[in-house]
Amino acid sequence: MIPTDRLHQIKERLEFVEAMMSQGDGDIAALGREYSDLKPVVDQILEWEQLQADIAEAESMLEDPEMRELAEEELPALRERLPEAEHAVQLALLPRDAADARPAMLEIRPGTGGDEAALFAGDLARMYQRFSEARGWKWDIIEEQASDLGGIKELVVRIAGENVFARMKFESGVHRVQRVPETESGGRIHTSAATVAVLPEAEDVDIQIDPGDIRIDTMRASGAGGQHVNTTDSAVRITHIPTGLVVTSSEKSQHRNREIAMQVLRARLFDLERQKADEERSADRKAQVGSGDRSERIRTYNFPQGRMTDHRIGLTLYKLDQIMAGDLDEIVDALTAEHQAALLAELNT
Repeated sequence: MIPTDRLHQIKERLEFVEAMMSQGDGDIAALGREYSDLKPVVDQILEWEQLQADIAEAESMLEDPEMRELAEEELPALRERLPEAEHAVQLALLPRDAADARPAMLEIRPGTGGDEAALFAGDLARMYQRFSEARGWKWDIIEEQASDLGGIKELVVRIAGENVFARMKFESGVHRVQRVPETESGGRIHTSAATVAVLPEAEDVDIQIDPGDIRIDTMRASGAGGQHVNTTDSAVRITHIPTGLVVTSSEKSQHRNREIAMQVLRARLFDLERQKADEERSADRKAQVGSGDRSERIRTYNFPQGRMTDHRIGLTLYKLDQIMAGDLDEIVDALTAEHQAALLAELNT
């Protein structure tokens, strides 16, 4: 059931925002963002209301002998469109994740599997980089530690662009790979894993960090294999004492490293706050898509069979080459649809 009083409030709010923008009053940037959020919702509402009006008009024409035949032709098609239009309005009215439009912090680390896990972590990084580049998103590496064989020990990337977090947030969890490693001479299939975390970028207003709650250490930056990048103690490690979170950055500039480490720390603390709020809102959160549980095995990539399976929604696709090349839209769309369905079910209970 669609709450018509809420529809009226949304339309009135859009009219108010439009009037404020035309007069140049208020925070124009904030009004512009609100307008961008409201306009698609109102368009869906107006389309649904127009369809209802067309159906009512066609039904009234049934009483007119001269118009009856035309009405009988039009009504079935109009009524067929109504459920889809109503569903579109329901989706548009779903509570939005305020972080959806934000840049994201992507963190990838190898799990079980030794060198093969590090190589797979590198494959995942390239997959996400191609996915980002196809959308015109900006890919900035914040921290990268390579393994001896060319894999990744740790990668932290900032991804900026349109609706980055909305499209990336369901990637958090354990990704498992089944394949014959490059290091395996016997041709046996091994299973290894890598952990992915996607965090919305936090703003200063989201998280206030008390200087007394952090310890900042400087150390010598080193690259793969322990080779020193430079001879100065430029790398920075920040420890957040209340939570035990530790963040490091090892660029050449110590000042820049402090900025980067604080940026990552804010994102992790903001993510903890969001997880706490989600758990308080829903006791069933663990069962929902996108719970963000870093220990949850979410996906398996089976190279011998060319198969990818997302275990949360039971989706299996036999196009692993395309997926590893960054073609993730079908997966992301399916996960988003499942998440929306869960939200609708929750609202209707």
